[in-house]
Amino acid sequence: MSVEKVRRKDGQVVWRVRWREAGHNRSHTLSTRRDAADFDAELRRHRRAGTLAQLDAGTETLEEYVTGTWWPGHTGHLAASTRVRYAELYDNQISPFLGAIPLRDLSADVIGRWQTDRLAAVRRVGRGHEQTLKALTLLGAILQQALEGGRIGANPQRMVRKARRLKKPEVRPLAPSKIEAMRAASSPRDRTLIGVLAYAGLRPGEALALRWRHVQDRTIVVDASKTGERRSVRLLGSLATELAEWRMASGRPADAALVFPSREGEVWSKHAYQSWRRRSFGRACKAADIEQATPYTLRHSFCSLLLAEGRSVIYVARQLGHSARLTLGTYGHVIEELDGTVPVTAEAAIRAAREAHVPVSYLSATQEPSGAG
Repeated sequence: MSVEKVRRKDGQVVWRVRWREAGHNRSHTLSTRRDAADFDAELRRHRRAGTLAQLDAGTETLEEYVTGTWWPGHTGHLAASTRVRYAELYDNQISPFLGAIPLRDLSADVIGRWQTDRLAAVRRVGRGHEQTLKALTLLGAILQQALEGGRIGANPQRMVRKARRLKKPEVRPLAPSKIEAMRAASSPRDRTLIGVLAYAGLRPGEALALRWRHVQDRTIVVDASKTGERRSVRLLGSLATELAEWRMASGRPADAALVFPSREGEVWSKHAYQSWRRRSFGRACKAADIEQATPYTLRHSFCSLLLAEGRSVIYVARQLGHSARLTLGTYGHVIEELDGTVPVTAEAAIRAAREAHVPVSYLSATQEPSGAG
């Protein structure tokens, strides 16, 4: 190891530290003699400890680490939908702002400033606050893997105080009368799909992945891609009848077939689902005079039906496939509103709503025309 004074062509004086590592000559240039001496002393310390290679730890950029190590090595076990979500978060929220920074330079100050700037940007457009917080969590997971892999000595994201989440508006479940008005304005397939969402509480992705073997006599078996867990959901008698009629109208497909297949017999593409949500689901909402609703929010209706029966928070959480704490936090106001009322079975509530909307028999209805989804 040696420290030498170097005068550049422009007259600037710098100090170069030279050393040999793994059979190769290495050098590092610093602006002052003191910095060069300190670096040389650090080199000697690492050589004595046998950790000379650690000097290069963290010099790769975040982008290089994510594309070269983290993504191929730490996302293979994730569900496809989760991989897509992570890729979108990284590409849109993280990479353009932090991707070119070396791992060792991603300090808590840098990450904190990034969060502040991103939140200021989303306030200007009025949306994206939650996405920024999710991106911060993802960044923390990436840097944790870098820490465990020896790339960095600490995870700076842990030292950044995450901004508070915005207060979400209270959930307002659609009453069975609104659900039935939607179904009355829908095709046989869409009537059944809306029924599965609203009267079994499945997430849209779960409903579209549902196969006939999952439909039991009294339950629906759900393989939740979001949580990676399987749950059994109560199958209401009215929905069981409709599913049986839909299966007959579909030509009695095999147990392995999808309940709601695309035209090609496969799971709907993202584009097909978005098209269905915008057109068919949108028309059903308009017919029922519903201003704002998404297919996902129909889960709230199933939860409300269970709570109206007097079911416990634990039971409802198990049916929906999430924690009791989340259930209580999301539907606490619904529980308070129902407190002291006479329990009403879900079947009775649906039956009363259908008195104003006489359903069309699936067996007498025309088959679902080909279209999106």
